Amino acid sequence: MTLPVGVLVMAYGTASGPEDIERYYTDIRGGRAPSPEHLAELRDRYAAIGNVFPLLDTTRAQAAGLVDRLNGEGTTYRAYLGMKHSAPSISEAVTRMRDDGIERAVGIVMAPHWSGMSVDTYVERVRGAADELGGGPTFSFVRSYHDHPSFVKFLATRVSEALENLTPTDRSGAMVLFTAHSLPTRVLDDGSLRCKTCDCVASCRYRDGLQETADLVAETIGLGSYGIAWQSAGRTVDPWWGPPVEESILEAAAMGHRAVVVCSAGFVADHLEILYDLDIEAKAVAEGAGIPFVRTRMPNADPEYLDVLAEVVRDHLAEAREA
Repeated sequence: MTLPVGVLVMAYGTASGPEDIERYYTDIRGGRAPSPEHLAELRDRYAAIGNVFPLLDTTRAQAAGLVDRLNGEGTTYRAYLGMKHSAPSISEAVTRMRDDGIERAVGIVMAPHWSGMSVDTYVERVRGAADELGGGPTFSFVRSYHDHPSFVKFLATRVSEALENLTPTDRSGAMVLFTAHSLPTRVLDDGSLRCKTCDCVASCRYRDGLQETADLVAETIGLGSYGIAWQSAGRTVDPWWGPPVEESILEAAAMGHRAVVVCSAGFVADHLEILYDLDIEAKAVAEGAGIPFVRTRMPNADPEYLDVLAEVVRDHLAEAREA
């Protein structure tokens, strides 16, 4: 009997409820607790979205739906869930895979774009867990799928859907902004910025990946006015990738655009960065500028998105077999 192939689906993690917010953000900050003022602000933000914490359930549904689609093609797949900053941890997932006798596995992070701060840190945790166990499955990893034709088609459909929520006049004058989570940079001697997560100078693979996604979607549906922007920057002394989405909204209004559509292409689930940063903060900025704001629906566990994930993994495994 052929052993199943493990599919390790990984995501950032989440607080489990209001009482877990301090623990969660302390873990994100490498063991440094947020200040009382910052903690109070975080709690207020969660309260503003109804104290919902859907990421764990959403990621579990994504993992289950992905494996459902992979199975039935001559190979059996088994889903495992690993979170970076909450339970079940990546280390726990790798241990379960070893205990279940999994010998081959593929890992995929619920983030379409590669960055050293995101995808590579998950890979490092998987390998570190395997080293601590003294063995475990042989892994390959999906590094990115920001330009996969199925993902581009999926986003194009979502952008078209969002545009249909505008009046014909507003739609014709809308600016579409493709966003992702900002990352910290450092200033070089010549005043330019270098992403802290890679050795880029002239360009940044993460930033360029978001731009490529935007260009491909725009080409697919014939967008005339679009751009990229960044959201949810952290609180550090270092600059983060910009422009912030709020500034881009104000600029769009100043340029005479009649509406703004935000496609948060770097995220694949509803959580605080969507439900608060976009639905409350960014929307308020647009309303203050006197223009309508709409965003694309998040992928979550939508069957169409699960079909995309399955195709991404199939293509990755096929390439791995040929290598």
